[in-house]
Amino acid sequence: MSLLYVKNLYSGYGKIRVLFNVNVEVVEGSITAIIGPNGAGKTTLLNSIYGLADVYSGEVIFDKRNIVGLKPHQISALGIGYVPQSNNVFSSLTVYENLRLASTGLSKTEFVKKVNEVLEIFPKLKELLDRRAGTLSGGERRMLAIALALMKKPRLLLLDEITTDLAPIMVKRVLEKVVELKKMGITILLVEQYAHRALEIADRVYLLASGEIRFAGEPQELLSKKELLEIYLGVQKSFGEGSSQLS
Repeated sequence: MSLLYVKNLYSGYGKIRVLFNVNVEVVEGSITAIIGPNGAGKTTLLNSIYGLADVYSGEVIFDKRNIVGLKPHQISALGIGYVPQSNNVFSSLTVYENLRLASTGLSKTEFVKKVNEVLEIFPKLKELLDRRAGTLSGGERRMLAIALALMKKPRLLLLDEITTDLAPIMVKRVLEKVVELKKMGITILLVEQYAHRALEIADRVYLLASGEIRFAGEPQELLSKKELLEIYLGVQKSFGEGSSQLS
């Protein structure tokens, strides 16, 4: 069953048009990846879903309801969490204070329960509760950012470039956590510039370029489209055929 359906979406910022007739379907319980070159409109797609961009026409259907026109806090209350690429934690606050702030609206009992659940997912954060978020490593900050989104118990989690600038070992750990979240029943819509990272864990992939969808299908199907890979991702060979890799 589709949890999210972006239908004939045209959006951008003010007079700047970014997305043109974009259609994306996210099946409940899946990981859906949006890949594409820099400037393709990937982040704008997430911003359009979350009420942070201007939607000129089209629909964003979440759980059978059109959410276009709602404010981000209203969209969050419906069950959508968003982890932006930057400015996703409060650097001057401790990890615990970040979690407390993210739990606005929860009772004390609900807060304690949710914090324990989140710390089970990210046990490293247990050791860092009294540390200021600004002193955390890149990987620790990404995990905290995801934890903050999880405090509101989302059904759908929007993740924007969460592996950017991370060391390879941390990339692996963060993506393993994304797969773990899927197994827990959270649906994931993942934007990723580094295509090979997304294709390794995604159930379905969309290639976005110049504001338009150029491909929609399963990762293995995209990997067989050598011309698409070369034109839009700068790849000379299919992933796994030689030294060239998706970037």
